[in-house]
Amino acid sequence: MIQISETSALRRVMELIAIRGGSGDEERVSKAIQGSLASCGVPASAMVVDTAHRRSPAGGSTGNLIVKLKGTRHGPRRLLMAHMDTVPLAVDSEPVRDGDWIRPKSRTTALGGDNRAGCAVVLTAVTEMLRQNICHPPLTLLFTVQEEIGLCGARHVAAGRLGKPQLCFNWDGRDPAGLIIGAVGATKIFVRTEGIASHAGVHPEEGVNAAVVAATAVADLQKRGWHGLVVKGRRQGTSNIGMIRGGAATNVVMPEMDLEAEARSHSSAFRARIVREFRKAFERAVTSHRNARGMTGILKICEDTRYDAFRIPRNSASVRAAIAAVEEAGSSAETSVCNGGLDANWMTAHGYPTVTLGCGQHHIHTVDERLCIPQYLEACSIALRIAAGPE
Repeated sequence: MIQISETSALRRVMELIAIRGGSGDEERVSKAIQGSLASCGVPASAMVVDTAHRRSPAGGSTGNLIVKLKGTRHGPRRLLMAHMDTVPLAVDSEPVRDGDWIRPKSRTTALGGDNRAGCAVVLTAVTEMLRQNICHPPLTLLFTVQEEIGLCGARHVAAGRLGKPQLCFNWDGRDPAGLIIGAVGATKIFVRTEGIASHAGVHPEEGVNAAVVAATAVADLQKRGWHGLVVKGRRQGTSNIGMIRGGAATNVVMPEMDLEAEARSHSSAFRARIVREFRKAFERAVTSHRNARGMTGILKICEDTRYDAFRIPRNSASVRAAIAAVEEAGSSAETSVCNGGLDANWMTAHGYPTVTLGCGQHHIHTVDERLCIPQYLEACSIALRIAAGPE
């Protein structure tokens, strides 16, 4: 009968949460994971750190940690993964136990269970498997960097070092029995509206205010139904303008404004349509505002597909294996798709369709973040069964 040491599993997640390591600063977390694996007999030669951080716009202190273990029996290679970084709000977290929950000691930080709990689940599964000498197929462990700032680690992973796994599993979320088999795609939109500067008190009519141009475009998008929840017939997506920067003085007609927005949809074609509507709205706004000399501002707009949507068939090998492990652990599995990005988006794009399972995370990215201990332990048990595979 497969069992885990709950005491060890809890100690492990508490230790990992307490390590400082936001996006781009995951090296200490990686070293701790490597140390735990080494103490279980995993040789240094089985562990490699790739150079994903060198290809990421954010830079960073380290790349993804990839661990390859030989199987003790034949079977298709399985990949277990989780991301190592946390959001900035959780960087200084100090975890404390409170009944069936782990919470941050301070009321001003998040916990960082997203996603140190996922790392602890994968680490617990493998260390228990090795400690108990449980037979298992070949395994690859992947601990990614910079998930929270655009899935950069998974996007730039050295896929050729993964050993061609045929079944792939990611831990990041709440319900251990909830299998995410699809996720939305997202495109980031960068917009710069360049107006014409002039003295705001002496000759405001000679200027073109970049803020007014941008505001006109945003109002147009809102009015036409292309901002926020976007529903056009049977097609659906979302868009959001999340960052605005511009201006330096009140006595100058604002010469430029930068906006950063995003568009999401499970349909790549409809997501592209949302982006086109953004472009058209800003183009209309630029041409509609002229100074006293009839001059207009300039629009500069570019886009970056952060990740594409994906959907794994429910009858695929990875989904079937995850369902079997959940049921063997005593729960009933449910599949779903989500509207947030996951490392699984890029793993699937690389040719490794990946199922994502939960590990007890609640209220992530907030000061109310908690980790449900019973759910976390259930996730560890499920992960061990997935790692061991069927007899």
